[in-house]
Amino acid sequence: MEDQPLISYKNVDINQQELGILNNVNFELKKGEFVYLIGKVGTGKSTFLKTIYGELDICEGEATVLGYDMRTIKQKNIASLRRKLGIVFQDFQLLTDRTVYDNLDFVLRATGWKQFSERESRIEEVLRLVGMENKGYKMPNELSGGEQQRIVIARAILNKPEIILADEPTGNLDVETGRNIVKLLQEICTQGTAIIMTTHNLNLLSEFPGKVYCCGQHQLREASEY
Repeated sequence: MEDQPLISYKNVDINQQELGILNNVNFELKKGEFVYLIGKVGTGKSTFLKTIYGELDICEGEATVLGYDMRTIKQKNIASLRRKLGIVFQDFQLLTDRTVYDNLDFVLRATGWKQFSERESRIEEVLRLVGMENKGYKMPNELSGGEQQRIVIARAILNKPEIILADEPTGNLDVETGRNIVKLLQEICTQGTAIIMTTHNLNLLSEFPGKVYCCGQHQLREASEY
């Protein structure tokens, strides 16, 4: 159904190594929504994201992500789930021994794109979308931090994901570059991709509005004052 949430958590408890991180989480994400997760270091923002892509198990409650029941999902289905998600890390995690083009081609080949011409066309398309169409031949270490993050976003959208999880995508960037990255994510969001972004930079919230959830004291709550 069109209005079904992409993510639905009801009364979910999240633990890591026996420690209770978040209790009684209620969270929904719908198509085309832009959601910020804010909160101090260690309050569970990244841990929450890990439950969405199957890195951490859900202990209690009901949790569905893109139709998968995260309480009962089998290991073999986690790969299928992750193909429908785009993940943007703070520290880029690009393969440093190959060009930008080959980084993107590696992902497409790993996710089942057999035809060279189709892969080439999609790589050109995503590089154009992130404003990096002339950088495919570069090695990651030849790019600035902001350029590397644009490539990471290009990598995240290769398979046209329904959701992008962006974990502190501006954390290693200067203020202006960080603003441009959030602007790019918001542009992608307007095409219908839902985005969850963790951030410490509260200035972004007023400039680039979205729904805000706050992590703290083992709770994840929607914050109305932003």
